[in-house]
Amino acid sequence: MATLGYGDAIGNEALGIRQVLRDQGYDSRIYVQTSDPKVEDETEDYRNLIDDSHPDNILIHHFSIGSRASRLAFALPDRMILIYHNITPPEYFIGVNKTLVKLCWIGRRELTAYRSRCDLALGDSEFNRLELKSMGFLRAGVLPVVPSFTHIDCIPNAMLANQFDDGRTNILFVGRAIPNKRLEDVIRFFQAYRLRYDRSARLLLVGAQSGFEDYVTSLQNLISTRHVDGVHLIGHVTNEELTALYDVADLFLSASEHEGFCVPLIEAFHKRIPVLAFAATAVPDTMDGGGVLYARKDPRYVASLMHAILADDVLVDQVLKSQDAALERLKNRDFGATLMRFVTQVQQTPPISSAPVAPAFWKQFEWCEHLAEIRQRRPSAYLALPKEEEHPI
Repeated sequence: MATLGYGDAIGNEALGIRQVLRDQGYDSRIYVQTSDPKVEDETEDYRNLIDDSHPDNILIHHFSIGSRASRLAFALPDRMILIYHNITPPEYFIGVNKTLVKLCWIGRRELTAYRSRCDLALGDSEFNRLELKSMGFLRAGVLPVVPSFTHIDCIPNAMLANQFDDGRTNILFVGRAIPNKRLEDVIRFFQAYRLRYDRSARLLLVGAQSGFEDYVTSLQNLISTRHVDGVHLIGHVTNEELTALYDVADLFLSASEHEGFCVPLIEAFHKRIPVLAFAATAVPDTMDGGGVLYARKDPRYVASLMHAILADDVLVDQVLKSQDAALERLKNRDFGATLMRFVTQVQQTPPISSAPVAPAFWKQFEWCEHLAEIRQRRPSAYLALPKEEEHPI
């Protein structure tokens, strides 16, 4: 994989896959291009995979955009199970992050090259599997996300908990500050709720903001120009802080328009917070009959749903019971057994033909690695290099 993050859904899944395989007697390692310092000792440098590669190995490749690790995986002779966590459509980043517009467009195009490279393609949701099928992957399945909740079952940060646990209504959203999450819609819905039903309510927006500073600035401008009081753009938090924020939340509100799975929805189920979410992409499958879905982004309509839930203890109890049942169904989907069925399936089918690799690939790979080293160790020298001429997509 390109990177192993700390506490994120993909990183937790990779660690879970490795544990299942080791429990079954396999030698399983995680090769990465980068990693969070907190989990660096769980990984190996992806370049070590060149020496460890063998045609009889099964390489489980978490596809990601713009990754040297991904291109290396493509060129190696190992049999491949590709795991697709979805790529956000590039149009969401137009006017917000020019680089991501390009990377997402290239990433979706690059993914199609794996149709003839991987023995099996797996989405982590039915929505992702269907997208793989629509791209022409003939052998596609679902490896369900069964999140671990240990990171939000820790001792909560007492200072943060005390700051917000004061009897006021707390509306929570957890997710990276990124345009497809439509945080501007969450803010508009919250404002309508606050003006019509509860002027003391608070909105807690929790998630990393790095790389999308312009988008965060637009959110701050929206808050300022519309005079929306009670909004807290909290940013990235520790597990202890996240636990505290889940503990004080009265409602989880999502307006996201594009999700491959959306783990925070299930985290809210686990923390027994009623969830109100926009019915788009993978969200209905993820919620699986739990919580409340809405299909119209009318602020007054969504605010009325928020009020209906928050003002009625009987309804809250019904919503929580639906979420408990959905979470139980998810937990009963045996992740380990499902993974091993897919591994056995690949082992028992004839290998596909090796992907053609251009003769100059390995030389270009060496040059790319050298350039990356210059960028890291001598940034001024890297900036002085001639720039590639840009062409419109």
